Amino acid sequence: MSDSEEIKKPKEEVVKSGVEDNLENKNVDTLENSDVVSEEALIQVQISDLSKQAYSLLKNNGINEAISIFKKILDLDPKNNYALVGLGDAERKRHNCKDALAFYKECLEYHPTNNYALFGLADCYKSMNQYNKAIELWEEYLQLDSKNITVLTRVGDAYRKIKAFDKAQKLYLQVLEEEPKNAYALIGLGHLNYDFKKYREALFYWEKVMQIVGETADIRILTSIGNCYRKMKMFDRGVYYFERALKVEPNNFYGLFGLADCYRGLNQQYNSIIYWKKIIELDPNNKVILTRIGDAYRNMNDFDKAKECYQKALDIDFDAYAMLGLAILCKTQKRYDEAITTLSSLKNNDNINYRVYLELAQCYIEKKEKQKAIEVLKEFQTLGIRNQTINDLLQVLTKNE
Repeated sequence: MSDSEEIKKPKEEVVKSGVEDNLENKNVDTLENSDVVSEEALIQVQISDLSKQAYSLLKNNGINEAISIFKKILDLDPKNNYALVGLGDAERKRHNCKDALAFYKECLEYHPTNNYALFGLADCYKSMNQYNKAIELWEEYLQLDSKNITVLTRVGDAYRKIKAFDKAQKLYLQVLEEEPKNAYALIGLGHLNYDFKKYREALFYWEKVMQIVGETADIRILTSIGNCYRKMKMFDRGVYYFERALKVEPNNFYGLFGLADCYRGLNQQYNSIIYWKKIIELDPNNKVILTRIGDAYRNMNDFDKAKECYQKALDIDFDAYAMLGLAILCKTQKRYDEAITTLSSLKNNDNINYRVYLELAQCYIEKKEKQKAIEVLKEFQTLGIRNQTINDLLQVLTKNE
């Protein structure tokens, strides 16, 4: 086969087997030395050389230089699939999904079967949280290649994002039929079950990943397993996994938060404060964590420090939980009128946290104002939210009426 014949091989065939790895292994100098060479062949090899340069730059984050070269290719061949996909990839790397979409769509107009443009387009839609559009594109591809592991896991991920449990599970399990140790499918099944509060099932899949990777487990797997045990209130087991995570990455937010919350669950308030404070060192204006520290000090009966933490949280911005903490603090110190004022304010601001109503009712009970307590609890019931603690207290209060 002559150089010219080889160069004229259909471009789509090349792209399907890999954009970067399958660029023609030719260069301009070689062709210039050939006995017979057409101008078209010379341009095609020039494009091939430029494409290799651009994709190499793109791989090494030389995005601007790569874009410049891709545009040179389009000057030579305005419909070139390498350049259009490359420009889409470059814009996607710069998180300019709308610009990337335009390049991928243009490529697909000229080359409807270009897998890389199709993948890029679907990934853009996924990044823009337009999961249904991404699914549509991936499922279109699956009609041609129903066992493509990469696509199956991506469609599974997209279905998981839109809370389509059965469809996501079916695709992940299909992947595991082909590759029983596929980490992406196992991790996806873990997240899927976790999202639906099926914590034991989530553990089953994440622990399978641990068996495969051993001591090299990704920190996200460690914190995910820790979170399962935390949600199941098996706090001592959670501590083990969060401590392992922090050995890998000492300042990891999820590791610090999980460990602090597990110690809170174990009623080891002093230990929880240590890790809440580590988060505050990294993020001084985190009002949620300041409120958690306030709760810990309150449970340790260190009321001055508790009040200081709640106030710091409120100085940053209004926080209903900090306000609730202050109210409970007042109630604990038998300052019932102050507590009632704060709790009533929270209740009147459309707060549907049952604790607000429960604490307010208990304040009225302490003040021997039983009827007001009953009215508060009945008001909560009108919200249409079922809460057994509220129901039980109301039943006790109305028992002899």
